[in-house]
Amino acid sequence: MTLADVELVRFTPPAAERDGTSNRARQTAHALLRRPGFLIAVAYVVLVVLSAIVPRLFTSGDPTQTAPKDKFLAPSLSHLFGTDELGRDLFTRMVHGSALSIEATAISVGLAVVVGLTIGVVSGYAGGWADSLLMRFVDVLLAIPALLLALAIVTALGFGTVNVAIAVGVGLTPGFARVTRAEVLRVKTLPYVEAARSSGAGPLRVLRRHILPNSWGPVAVLAVLDFGTAILAVSSLSFLGFGAPPPEAEWGSLVAAGRTYLVTSPWLTLLPGLAVGAAVYALNHIGKTFEELQRWH
Repeated sequence: MTLADVELVRFTPPAAERDGTSNRARQTAHALLRRPGFLIAVAYVVLVVLSAIVPRLFTSGDPTQTAPKDKFLAPSLSHLFGTDELGRDLFTRMVHGSALSIEATAISVGLAVVVGLTIGVVSGYAGGWADSLLMRFVDVLLAIPALLLALAIVTALGFGTVNVAIAVGVGLTPGFARVTRAEVLRVKTLPYVEAARSSGAGPLRVLRRHILPNSWGPVAVLAVLDFGTAILAVSSLSFLGFGAPPPEAEWGSLVAAGRTYLVTSPWLTLLPGLAVGAAVYALNHIGKTFEELQRWH
C-alpha cells in the first residue's frame, strides 16, 4: 500500500461513512438544541464577547465620566448596575471593562494552547529522553497551584493586562501539555498511522495529516473549560491590583473597588461578581456538554 492509498482511505471515506458522519452531526445538533441550559450559556457567552468587541451596542455612556451628585445610586432603569463612589455608571464600566478582561483571557488561553500543544506533541510523539525531560518539567509546574504560579510570574513581570495574561497562560500550560501528550500517545498507535509510517511518510507529515487532526477534540474541550478558569484567574489578579491601572475598568478591579462599600452599597461588588461568575459557569457548562457528546460518539 502506498502513501497515497493510505491517505485516500483515511481522508476519503465511502458514501456510507460520509452519510454516517452527516447523521452524527445532525444528531449532535439536535441534542444541543434540546438543551435549554446549553443554549442560554451560549447566548450569554456571545453577549459577553460582543460587549468586549462592540461595547457601544450595549451602552452609549462614558466609563470614565464622573457625576458626584449621582454617586452610590442603587440599580434602576437609568443605571442598571447602579453608580459607584464617583457617580460613574457601573454597567457602562462593566461593559467596557469586558474588553480588557476578555483580551487577557484570550491571550492566556491562546498562549497555553500553543505552548502546551507543542510540548505535548513533541513529548508524546518523540518519546524517550525528550518525553521524560519535558514531562518532568510539566510535573514541576503542576506541583505549583496555577494561581500561585501566575501570581509569582506577574510579580516578576510587573503590572498590566498583558503581563497578567502571560502569567495566567503559563499557569494553564501544563494541563494542555498533559492532555495533548495522552491523545498523541493514543492516536500514534492506531492502524492508519502505522500504515502511513510504513509507506514512507515522514514524521512531520504524519503529525500534520494524521495525529494532530485526530488529537484536537479533548484539547478543544479543555480550552473551553480553561477559558472559564482563565477569566477567574485574570479577575483574581486584577482584584489584587495587578491589572490595568485606574481609571481603566477590569472585572476584577471593579469587584475590588466596591468592597470598601460592601455594607452600604453591596451592588458595587455583588453585581460585577455575579456577572463574572455567570460567565465562568456558562463556559464550564458548554465545555461539559461538549465533553459528554464526545463520550457518546
